[in-house]
Amino acid sequence: MSTTRLPNHISQQFDNELQDIRSKVLAMGGLVEQHLEKVLSFFSKGELEGAEYVAVSDYLINALEVEIDLDCSDVLVRRQPAASDLRLVLAVSKTITDLERMGDEIEKIARLIIHEQTVLSGDPYYHSVSTLGKHVALMVRNSLDTFARMDSGAALQVAMADREIDIETGAILRELMTYMMEDPRKISPVLDVILAVRAFERVGDHAKNVAENVIYLVEGRNVRHVSLEQIQKELEQGK
Repeated sequence: MSTTRLPNHISQQFDNELQDIRSKVLAMGGLVEQHLEKVLSFFSKGELEGAEYVAVSDYLINALEVEIDLDCSDVLVRRQPAASDLRLVLAVSKTITDLERMGDEIEKIARLIIHEQTVLSGDPYYHSVSTLGKHVALMVRNSLDTFARMDSGAALQVAMADREIDIETGAILRELMTYMMEDPRKISPVLDVILAVRAFERVGDHAKNVAENVIYLVEGRNVRHVSLEQIQKELEQGK
């Protein structure tokens, strides 16, 4: 299991450009975390203002994605990076796509909260959905931390944590299906809650992708279609 640092180049300007790109990715990730926290504030405090803010502010995340993408394109054209520098640019390109999609899913949750605020805050599955959201938020934070530290070992642990999110999601969906069968009057609003649960699950999926991008960046291997247990074994053996 290893960590890495950005290499030093003859051109200080090139170093600065790469560091600036990394900093912008972390800023974009911080914005995603902020939006997720605002959505979760409804579940923990019953505050609707955060969801209302997120519902109209996703453009901030989109703008950062466009800016970083242009920076990456500029580096590819002017610097023609090789080896680890090229991996960094490619990993960043993939990561900002996942962060943008996280933002879309969080915005979706915010709009569902606004639409079904009374139902969400008053029914027995409320706590389960809130807990899922907190677990997903932790996964997002940890994935960004592995990117900041370029730590492939920690990134693998984040990727593996997605299985627990999937199991938790399945349990909540079964709970919601039971709830609808017991009270058919709740079918329509509970369907919206199911959409919110699925959106939380997809945020977790994208956090897993970010972690896998870190493994690619540090180890130079695409792991998206490889057993995580096999990757763990290889990292432990120092391959």
